Amino acid sequence: MGNIKKSILYGALSTVIISACSYSGPVKSGDLLIEVGDDMHVTLVSGVADEPIVEAGSAFSDLIIDGADLQYVKTGSRKSSVNDKFGKGTLYTIEGEAVSGDIRILKEMQFAAYDAFPSFLVSKVTYTNLSDRPVPVKGWISEDFDVLPGDYEPGLWSFQGQSTAERADWLIPIGDGDFYQKNFMGMNNTDYGGGVPVLVLWRKDSGIITGHIEPTPELVSLPVSKEKGGAASISVLKEFDTPVSLEPSGKMETYTTFTGVFTGDCFSPVRTYAGLLAKVGVVMPESEPRAFEPAWCAWGYARKFTIDEIVGTLPKVKELGFKWATLDDGYQIAEGDWDLTKERFPRGDEDMKYMVDKFHEYGLKAELWWAPLAADPGTEFLKKYPDALILDPDGEPEYITWWDSWYLSPLDTNVRRETANLVKKFLVDYGFDGLKLDGQHMNACAPDYNPAHSPDDPEKASRELPGFFKLIFDTARSVKPDAVIQYCPCGDCFSVYNLPYTNKTVSSDPESSWQIRHKGYILRAIAPKTAYYGDHIELSDGRDDWPTQLGIGSVIGTKFTWPEDNPYVKGPEKCLLTPEKEEVMKNAIKIYNEKMLSLGEYVPGLYDIGFDYPETHAIAKDGNMYYAFYAKEAPVSKVELRGLEPGKSYKLTDYYNHIDLGTVTPDGTAVTLDVPVEKALLVEAVPVE
Repeated sequence: MGNIKKSILYGALSTVIISACSYSGPVKSGDLLIEVGDDMHVTLVSGVADEPIVEAGSAFSDLIIDGADLQYVKTGSRKSSVNDKFGKGTLYTIEGEAVSGDIRILKEMQFAAYDAFPSFLVSKVTYTNLSDRPVPVKGWISEDFDVLPGDYEPGLWSFQGQSTAERADWLIPIGDGDFYQKNFMGMNNTDYGGGVPVLVLWRKDSGIITGHIEPTPELVSLPVSKEKGGAASISVLKEFDTPVSLEPSGKMETYTTFTGVFTGDCFSPVRTYAGLLAKVGVVMPESEPRAFEPAWCAWGYARKFTIDEIVGTLPKVKELGFKWATLDDGYQIAEGDWDLTKERFPRGDEDMKYMVDKFHEYGLKAELWWAPLAADPGTEFLKKYPDALILDPDGEPEYITWWDSWYLSPLDTNVRRETANLVKKFLVDYGFDGLKLDGQHMNACAPDYNPAHSPDDPEKASRELPGFFKLIFDTARSVKPDAVIQYCPCGDCFSVYNLPYTNKTVSSDPESSWQIRHKGYILRAIAPKTAYYGDHIELSDGRDDWPTQLGIGSVIGTKFTWPEDNPYVKGPEKCLLTPEKEEVMKNAIKIYNEKMLSLGEYVPGLYDIGFDYPETHAIAKDGNMYYAFYAKEAPVSKVELRGLEPGKSYKLTDYYNHIDLGTVTPDGTAVTLDVPVEKALLVEAVPVE
């Protein structure tokens, strides 16, 4: 019930009211206008939409109470000037009452329009029980709208930030048929949960974004529901495990939520959402230069690698121009017991130090794989610290299926102390330069009912999980200030609350090149100064889609083996570097090191990642423009170069295939380039002096 307690007591907008007066007009922020009727129903109007973006007359927010049909009547409204953590703005407060039988509820809706966030409204709803008896509340709903699709197929594109075992796309078309996705921000499967508590739905003309901006992860859902031919219903939904008793005169508050309207695709509104998060203390990191260097990983040799195999590959790694070498899974006795296995390290720590020294001798930075918060049953760690586990309501350990492990509690004192000690051992004793934190289980955790932790507040573990990764990050940086901490929640949509404690994100076991591209698109919107790693090239389409990694400005990487494969690696998992693959790889590395588009800036608004075809990404760097076109469904015969300065001449080059495409001088419209695209086309536009 701890999270419920937080929502009741601590969730209010901490505004400073400068002046207040009675007010009967609309709620307005930039291009977003909301009208509240006498029945407390809300009509949202987008000033940038060609047609209405949502259906009129939404209830917007309500309590979920069995047997009660709450029909509110507006009793008053007022407007005041405010200045708080989000900046200066205007606060609109609307009050209404509802009676259902012997239940009487007062509802106060607050909408804050901030100067720094035009076309966004930050919201909070407070309910007061005016009844003479307690009212059992099953949950609450807010930001409830029915989004109208366009009259084309698909009618909507969306960003939905949930994490499940499906490892589904983050960007999803919503067509004319039935659609439902719950987008629960807690655990959706034994290993998978958390994400970005935001919904973005957009049409060709405009879109809407909603979500919550609490400073910690919260167990809410952001469902999207659509029936054939209808609108797409969206909301922020909090459901309590057991009904919460709202006592007479008691108050219940929603989390701080928001809604915004925009034109274009999801990139710009997600960037604005990140700006709101920063105001509540969730600040995205800026990576140092070494985080952007290309990486080789020994995972091509899998868990049964040998030291000789890895060391024997290093000359080729250096020759090709990679700057990082990663030792992956397989060095440890077990998850939880992170001492070295004698099978691969017969001399123990001496062998590990030897390997790291070899990395450094070849001029490579050394990174170590690690799966924190996982411990296998029967490990020495759990024998020593039996109370370290997260327990479910029945007192059973929470299971991590991928590792055949149990979840360790991020609150446990012993777990936290031993975790900090491990970080020091890896970085100081062994000499590694960075860590690869791995596993979908890291993204979220279930409520913890272990009496050794916080039994009166089980959701505390979920809320304070980011603090565990802060511990790792801060410890690493305290002993090695330039340490790179890669965070790889395999297949999850990254928990936005863990992101401040990494300086290298990753496409995280992508299942297609499209996932590499659109995950990078979202992460570059949320954390524009944080390095984004495209993961091993062998995980892209055809196992060699370098144009995807290069064109979107991801850090490039590979897990090639050389001069031979490990005999235990079979079939499609083999990653032997053949002479043919080597030539392609040399070209990609040369381009990456010359262009360094990973340090460039995405240019939003030129193309729509959902509705424009071919899919196009635009990056600005050093006065040049870089375009990446992807025709994954069908070839195209020409492309448009948007965003070039009128009257200025540009030399164009297909920089992947090193083909001169001539010179153009835009006249104020997009430049049409008659160059066919079958899979990908990468174009550099350099101003001609």
